[in-house]
Amino acid sequence: MSQNLHFYIIFDGFPRTAAQADALAELLKLKNTEVTAMIALEVDDEILVKRLLERGKTSGRKDDADETVIRNRIKVYYDETAILKGYYQKQDKYFGVDGVGEINEITTRLSSVIDKL
Repeated sequence: MSQNLHFYIIFDGFPRTAAQADALAELLKLKNTEVTAMIALEVDDEILVKRLLERGKTSGRKDDADETVIRNRIKVYYDETAILKGYYQKQDKYFGVDGVGEINEITTRLSSVIDKL
């Protein structure tokens, strides 16, 4: 009896570039598997800045307490990493999820996407 096993791996911060995504695809191909979906929480930049500044007040992370540093990180994200949205969209593997709201609301939206995969 053949059995399809599904498992999920969460990559947080990797891949960050198309070259890394290509390398990951090649590695997974050697293992007879592939990335089947990229799920990204989508949040307006201003909300993200506000969230990170709040986190900076309690986390002790100096980079989250400095708005200039946060805005630079967002710029670097758009310059270097956001390209992966298009990379996976071309493969029909990109799923954007609204990341604004209460934790349970966001969790419900994420679960809905995962359940459809």
